[in-house]
Amino acid sequence: MTPRNLLGAALAAVLLAAPAASALDAAEMKKLLQTLDDRQRNGGDYKSLMYLETKEKDKADVVREALIYRRDSDDKLMILFTKPKGESGKGYLRMEKNLWSYDPNTGKWDRRTERERIAGTDSRRADFDESRLAEEYDSTFEGEEKLGKFTTYKLSLKAKEGIDVAYPVVKLWVDKETSNILKRQEFALSGRLMRTAYYPKWQKLFSESKKADVWYPQEMRFYDEVEKANSTVVVIKTVDLRPLEENIFTKAWLESKSR
Repeated sequence: MTPRNLLGAALAAVLLAAPAASALDAAEMKKLLQTLDDRQRNGGDYKSLMYLETKEKDKADVVREALIYRRDSDDKLMILFTKPKGESGKGYLRMEKNLWSYDPNTGKWDRRTERERIAGTDSRRADFDESRLAEEYDSTFEGEEKLGKFTTYKLSLKAKEGIDVAYPVVKLWVDKETSNILKRQEFALSGRLMRTAYYPKWQKLFSESKKADVWYPQEMRFYDEVEKANSTVVVIKTVDLRPLEENIFTKAWLESKSR
């Protein structure tokens, strides 16, 4: 049995409708999305070290190492790849609602869309940025469902008009007990399933700037539903919530890392 099938058996094989449960109304749905966002926000700065393992059909598996820098107060994000050697110095910068990629081999910056596959993996910018579900989507409650041993709220999200997101329709399975997202499916406007993600491990860390815990997915598993053989596993190794350098979220700073 493949790793994907094993994970599916563990998390989704027993996906059954739970006994009748009271539906969440519009106010409760909005509050739930705000809770999901707030749990992952620091209110200050954020730095993490992550590893990405990519599997593609007829290609050797690739393991990448990257640093993630966030400044939630200004909606800024930096992704800097450090390994392997051939990709060291490459990166992404989100500022003023634009996503830019940088290649030190050419010295060029290119503007990217929200659908951009980060470094050719199955991940997207939003997977590493602060959560903005309440800001970007309208939600509908689809009921309670069993996902493996967990009882979850199943939510259907549709992107708000004028908001640029990777996928306009999203379905979420949220653990009723912990409010951790366990599964996410993303769809094109046509209704075609494009990507499935699982979040089997969550961790929390106390934030001095927030004066509360910050939650983050320690492991994320992304499956391409178009190219079925493609998948990416992301493991967050360390998280640091101390203040970052003031000028870190600039093109000049990222360029300096490859000199």
